[in-house]
Amino acid sequence: MEFFRPDIHDLIVIQPKVFGDPRGYFLETYNQKFYNQIGIEEQFVQDNLSVSQKGVLRGLHFQNPKGQGKLVSVVEGEVYDVAVDIRKDSKTFGKHFGLILSSEKKNQFYIPPGFAHGFCVLSERAIFTYKCTEFYYPEHEHSLLWNDPNLDIKWPLENPFISKKDKDGLSFDELSRSNILT
Repeated sequence: MEFFRPDIHDLIVIQPKVFGDPRGYFLETYNQKFYNQIGIEEQFVQDNLSVSQKGVLRGLHFQNPKGQGKLVSVVEGEVYDVAVDIRKDSKTFGKHFGLILSSEKKNQFYIPPGFAHGFCVLSERAIFTYKCTEFYYPEHEHSLLWNDPNLDIKWPLENPFISKKDKDGLSFDELSRSNILT
């Protein structure tokens, strides 16, 4: 497997090695020894799968307390994936990183606790997987406003289909002033 670290500390993009022949292909989707070596030492406790249609935008979600680290990938289709640093003590607080994840690229993205996360679907349909370092606690889930102008995220679609929860997300300024972040 290969990996690189974007400019925002603790984010990791992983490119598994794919072994293919006329029958199909094989790849490791998780190898604890390798992931520990590149700095992902948390234990994953829950796997999630999301199926969405083209134009759906999910996020920007996070849990606090009980933040979740996520190892995400796309099994079918293509998404634009975004992580926003919401760690108040971070030098990159309020900065974001986005990339395309796809079943064709087979790439993965590790987002540690302390980030808001979201994605939008670019293909007709996408099957999106999450390995999480913490269980889901609905009472601790929050939404950062996906289109906050202060974040300046360049989502590659217009008029996304989003949930009421995501439409009602907090702006980055509201979140920064709140007691939600510690």
